Amino acid sequence: MITVNLDIMLAKRKMSMTELSEKVGITMANLSILKNGKAKAIRFSTLDQICRVLDCQPGDLLEFQAVEF
Repeated sequence: MITVNLDIMLAKRKMSMTELSEKVGITMANLSILKNGKAKAIRFSTLDQICRVLDCQPGDLLEFQAVEF
C-alpha cells in the first residue's frame, strides 16, 4: 500500500494546500484527492512540480507500507 505524506511535507514547509495548489497549478480538489490517498495515479510532471515547490524528494511524499493478507 502506498501512503501519501503530503500533509506532513506541507506542515514541515509551513505551506497551505491553497498555496501549493497555486504554485503547482493543480486544482484544490485534485490536490485533496492526492492528500487523502484517494488518487489512483499521479503524473510524473505533477510529482515533479510538487517536489520542486516543497523542495523534497518523491520518497518524502510517497511511502510503501506492506499489508498482510
